[in-house]
Amino acid sequence: MTGINGAGQSTLSYLDQLKGMQEKKLQEDQKVTGQNELKQEDFLSLLTKQLAQQDPFKPVGNDQMIAQMASFATVDGITQMNEQFGSLNSAMTSNQALQASSLVGRDVLIPSATGVKKGEGGMTGMVKLPNAINNLMVRVENEQGQLIKTFDMGAKPAGDHRVEWDGKDDSGNALPEGRYKLKVSGMLDGENREFDVSTYANVNSVLLGKGDGNVMLNLAGFDSPFKLAEVLEVGQA
Repeated sequence: MTGINGAGQSTLSYLDQLKGMQEKKLQEDQKVTGQNELKQEDFLSLLTKQLAQQDPFKPVGNDQMIAQMASFATVDGITQMNEQFGSLNSAMTSNQALQASSLVGRDVLIPSATGVKKGEGGMTGMVKLPNAINNLMVRVENEQGQLIKTFDMGAKPAGDHRVEWDGKDDSGNALPEGRYKLKVSGMLDGENREFDVSTYANVNSVLLGKGDGNVMLNLAGFDSPFKLAEVLEVGQA
């Protein structure tokens, strides 16, 4: 509650007066500098003025001063910590980009069943099997979804297995370079199931993400980049 004491001073509580002075100071700073935050020196200046204008018969208690200073110190500490995290994130991203630059010109395994066939060569992928399969079948499709070739990989145990296509159709004709899709299926628990397939792609260049801390890889034959974190393996296809 607000009143006037015998000395003609306002009897607003310390915290209320300090809040009012902070708001006034903030408005003045915004008009002059456009800033919308108080710094440590602003807080100390306000605190000094408040202590000088306090009611001598009702001085500010130590607990009020400590609580106010602790609150400001906490906010200031969080602000500094956020700035440090931002600098650390920027440094880590730059370091990742530097390391990723060594991948340019190399093949990486990515989680995509669609891969790129080069020239007269074929295409290589990797299939992950949750269980042993007695008869593993591979279907190769072009970008239009047309079936190009089928071949049998035979029985395979659980785990990762290379899928190698020679780049030819069922008649033995070499197909042109381009994007093709590998589909691998087999009988599991009495049902025909398709399994996850990854393919190899060549790294053209490395770039930083749009402020999100991700390092991206431009891959040959792909319109959109892939995240470095998505790479499953580095090596020759």
